[in-house]
Amino acid sequence: MSHHDHDAADRAACAAELARFLNEARSLRRAAAADPVVAARRDRLRAFQSVRLARTHADLLADADSRQAAAFFLSDLYGPKDLSERDAEVERILPLMTSMLPLSGLRTLLLAVEVDALSERLDAAMVRALGRKLDGELDEASYAAGYRKVGERPARLAQIRLIGETGFALDALARKPLLRGLLKMMHSPAQMAGLGELHAFLFRGFEAFRSLCDAEAFVEAVVNREGALALALFDGAETLTTG
Repeated sequence: MSHHDHDAADRAACAAELARFLNEARSLRRAAAADPVVAARRDRLRAFQSVRLARTHADLLADADSRQAAAFFLSDLYGPKDLSERDAEVERILPLMTSMLPLSGLRTLLLAVEVDALSERLDAAMVRALGRKLDGELDEASYAAGYRKVGERPARLAQIRLIGETGFALDALARKPLLRGLLKMMHSPAQMAGLGELHAFLFRGFEAFRSLCDAEAFVEAVVNREGALALALFDGAETLTTG
């Protein structure tokens, strides 16, 4: 098999995986949106998780060097943001992206979409486990109990690992100066083609990692803290603090 054939096969495999995860995330979002009670509970769960993330990583959000990357991580990759718009855009231009984006860019997008689908799946399980507790003010002990009830240890740890991999992939992309020029140039055409969200996501990620002095230390800090918290919760912790 020639290098060109290998590349085409890798692209096709990437595109198939992307379509699968996009589909999964969309189905889960639609299921949640179909019932107003479930939709409201999902929103409250995500808001609670967003506050927790900002608390766990408060130092990274406060530090001028890591502020941009931390904000991107906590909103675009791991937070309460609604990514349905971005995912619909990815799906729409999947054939075009498969042929035009560098393979490294395609793989980065695949990681981000996989994180999204996994987060939707785990959030849906949490909403089911917590039920009426999400109708009022959720406390840490109830969240921790719901987390253990859901279980899914391999999926939780995979989610954290994938977030780290996405960070490293974005950092590798951010070191390609030509790509920044290309992304800047694509801003208006992307808006006109209805691809504003997808373009904004890539550009925000790119700029966030370009601004970091030590991407490795940043990604490892996030992954290590999240991993430690997950293990503490599985071991019976009642609070959502690490260290």
